[in-house]
Amino acid sequence: MARKALFFDVDGTLLSEITHTIPASALRALAASRREGNLVFINSGRTYVFLKDIEAVVECDGLLCGCGTCVVEKGKVIFQHRIAAVRGLEIRRAMLRYGFDGILESTERLAVRKERSWMDGMNALRDGVAGQGVLDENCWKDKDLEFDKFCVFADENSDREGFFRFLAPDIDVIDRGNNFYECVPSGFTKATAIAWVLEHYGIAKKDAYVFGDSSNDLAMFEYSENAVLMGSHDKILEPYATFVTKRVEDDGIAWAMQKLGLI
Repeated sequence: MARKALFFDVDGTLLSEITHTIPASALRALAASRREGNLVFINSGRTYVFLKDIEAVVECDGLLCGCGTCVVEKGKVIFQHRIAAVRGLEIRRAMLRYGFDGILESTERLAVRKERSWMDGMNALRDGVAGQGVLDENCWKDKDLEFDKFCVFADENSDREGFFRFLAPDIDVIDRGNNFYECVPSGFTKATAIAWVLEHYGIAKKDAYVFGDSSNDLAMFEYSENAVLMGSHDKILEPYATFVTKRVEDDGIAWAMQKLGLI
């Protein structure tokens, strides 16, 4: 039987957003599938610097980071696309001009402004990662700064139409809800990263399985022939799901892998 390639979203799929842990059953299932010859990959909107804690506990063959902008194998970047420094500076200036605040995500760091934000959501995000050693408050104004993707927060005073029109030539915007938007270079998605990995490892598309729960998993659900939807999920994924499993907290990953014959 041909080996399979399994691609797992992190937040809400592998990692419970209630307990903030990965169930032991999921860790065992991923390890067991690898022992049977399958390949296991993390496929996340997070950039690599924000995935190292996951990498430390999950047995995997590689990490697809930043919504398809970077692929890491055994700690080495083997594929990467970045927003050029000149464009990045334009984006930062426009972000504030149109009434947004945000975080710039790269392989090495998460960059934010030194000043506290006027938006509670932005402050909550930066406070949530402050103790993890990934936040950089000193490089926001660096003209040579390159980054892989970025996220922004909006409020009632934000000019969404104007800012998104400014981004439209080369940046795709994913509405994550609650005035939070994920912004990714056009042409790069979780699906493009999967396609790159399948070609790299010589695995057929029919032997790829994706696991996800949220709107930024849409591209890989549209792409995959085997799309596993978590019990708690964004309804936008439902038309593309080929299997619906239980919630993360109810051992949904292990249960799905057993039912699908992946372990």
